Amino acid sequence: MCILFVYANGNPAPGGYRLILASNRDEFYARPAAPAMQWKDFPHAFGGTDMESGREGGTWLAISGKDKVIKVGALLNVTGEPRKQDGLGRGPIVTDYVTSNKSNDEYCDILLSNHFLYNAYNFVSIEIDEKSANILHCSNAPPAKEPHPEGRCYGFGNSPISRPLEKVKYGREQFIKIVEDTQSNPQHTKQDIVDRCMELLKDRKKCWPDDELLRRAPNWGEHLSSPCVQILKAGYGTRTRTVILVDADNKMDFFEETMMSEDPAGDWKMTHIQHSFL
Repeated sequence: MCILFVYANGNPAPGGYRLILASNRDEFYARPAAPAMQWKDFPHAFGGTDMESGREGGTWLAISGKDKVIKVGALLNVTGEPRKQDGLGRGPIVTDYVTSNKSNDEYCDILLSNHFLYNAYNFVSIEIDEKSANILHCSNAPPAKEPHPEGRCYGFGNSPISRPLEKVKYGREQFIKIVEDTQSNPQHTKQDIVDRCMELLKDRKKCWPDDELLRRAPNWGEHLSSPCVQILKAGYGTRTRTVILVDADNKMDFFEETMMSEDPAGDWKMTHIQHSFL
């Protein structure tokens, strides 16, 4: 399970933000991954990296900036769908998008033409240029591509977009408050936004009952019903929290908190990357 909240605006007011993003990656604690960093082979791209054998090099979330275009890709699985034993790894969907020269419209069209090769996914792509932000949701469960108007707050999770989980609806309402407070309070700081987004990502409130989640995960639904997941007996839960800000001057702040052991009460690595997308 994962959860994602995004706000994108290609033409923000002075002092505003072109991107505010908050994301939790839920995964088995034992699955190896590298923390967020600037990618050696693609220095205009930033993100964590999956290190699971046979899945190396993929990612769940990344951002890049080149030729005055900022691209964001995020991948979430769709829980409770039939699984292909020979399905292709989905992590490269994000990696290939943020390092390609294709627009997100073009990329999603190609992705949908091969939708049957993958297990179920929700892929969120954002493309921000000097004038606008193009937000697309692309999925193979069922196969569809749906644009989302810029300047609004969105939440995505592990169900079809037409049937959002209760925790996604709850989290989106909290995220809206964060973005609206940012817009109405000129005294806000980046750290204020980060702190509030991280608070949301750490929220253990169970959004239960949830008929959609119960149907998709009948044995674990209640345990998966909070924005922050922790199932110790299964060795599974939220293991990476990410907040990404891009201000009106294209200055990026990438904040990540990620587990460094298989114990969520153990050490977490704090990463803060700053970069200017000129």
